Amino acid sequence: MRSFFLGDNPVEGDLATISGELYRHMVRVLRLKAGAEVQLTDQAGARLAGVIEEVGAKTLSVRIDRRESIDEPEAGLQVTLYQGLPKGEKFDLILQKCTELGASEIVGFAAARSVVKLTAERGAGRLERCERIVVEAARQCGRRLPPRVKLGGELDRVLKESGHQVKLLLWEDETTTRLSQVFAAHPGAQSVAVVVGPEGGLTPEEVAAARRHGFVPVSLGRRILRTETAGLALLAILQFHWGDMG
Repeated sequence: MRSFFLGDNPVEGDLATISGELYRHMVRVLRLKAGAEVQLTDQAGARLAGVIEEVGAKTLSVRIDRRESIDEPEAGLQVTLYQGLPKGEKFDLILQKCTELGASEIVGFAAARSVVKLTAERGAGRLERCERIVVEAARQCGRRLPPRVKLGGELDRVLKESGHQVKLLLWEDETTTRLSQVFAAHPGAQSVAVVVGPEGGLTPEEVAAARRHGFVPVSLGRRILRTETAGLALLAILQFHWGDMG
């Protein structure tokens, strides 16, 4: 049985109506026809099993015959990555791989040294693209829900929302605090926030702002990683130590 994320496609009673990108994927790519059994996951995480009832020129309908409500968040370590917006398609890669590695939230912020500058209009289109990327990545790796994606403003503003148990700032100029010390101080962490700067790194002002919000600068030793590598490497380490990869 094929599984899909419903996104904003509506469900009224026992009938789901699917259009847009999901319709094209189901009909044009997978060539699903009336009578095919499918499983749909709505935006609340509930699973809906049913049968494609009708395939039209622009929409298809699924008759729902079973529902499985989800009352708890996705199990495992809750990790939010605050990523300084990088150039080109690097953010696409970060979104995809962080989804595979189990990130619960990815927040792109406008760092002082970010080359990418998003206007309100451009930001809306970029966010829609980001959401498509994480939905597709979640589908391919079997996650129940894709991570949340946000495109925020400056670092000082977006970090105000962070209420995580452990807050880490990857900073190449940090020479004292290592990850092993953080692990020793927090033996059973359940939620972690990580800040990674863009290609040019973070400014001293941004580092100071992160410190004010409780973020601890940490070093990866002699490893100086590119912006599209740093968050992924740390997420894998965190999932091994506190998550379900170990």
